[in-house]
Amino acid sequence: MTIRVGQLAPDFTATAVIEQEFKVIKLSDYLGKYLVLFFYPLDFTFVCPTEIIAFSDRHHEFKSLNTEVLGVSVDSEFAHLAWIQTDRKQGGIGDIEYPLISDLKKEISTAYNVLEPNAGVALRGLFIIDSQGFIQHITVNNLSFGRSVDETLRVLKAIQYVQSHENEVCPVGWQEGDKTMNPDPVKSKVYFSSLG
Repeated sequence: MTIRVGQLAPDFTATAVIEQEFKVIKLSDYLGKYLVLFFYPLDFTFVCPTEIIAFSDRHHEFKSLNTEVLGVSVDSEFAHLAWIQTDRKQGGIGDIEYPLISDLKKEISTAYNVLEPNAGVALRGLFIIDSQGFIQHITVNNLSFGRSVDETLRVLKAIQYVQSHENEVCPVGWQEGDKTMNPDPVKSKVYFSSLG
């Protein structure tokens, strides 16, 4: 299955661990908000807790941008709960600020085309979904290296900026407050003429 930016994000219903409780959630529950949906290989591994903790520690930054964060792996909700209940100094993640979703049947990972068939786990896929439910950004890392929360926030802010500013686009490396350009052969020269 091919999944692309610009298409509606595949909906799903699954069990998540939220504040050490099990809760059934649907992707469509989050319509009206932006969403960072990220997949990771397995609980009780090595790179994964560094990412999960980093997104949790900066969760307030996402919330301030009308954005929710969801983590997904092929582990059970029971494994998620045990990992949350394990101290960070012992390889656990402790309490986190967003839900961890169980994809034990691997249906969500398959729908988002991040399931690594030989290993049977999800690659490090990250999807930014806008408030209308459309995928605006996709990155997929291989298993052995993590993602950047800074870059995720940068891209999220760029998406939100262009969606709220008609006829503007964000050039390379755009950061909040930087100049944008008009995607027009003549009007874009205002931007290009400002370059040193």
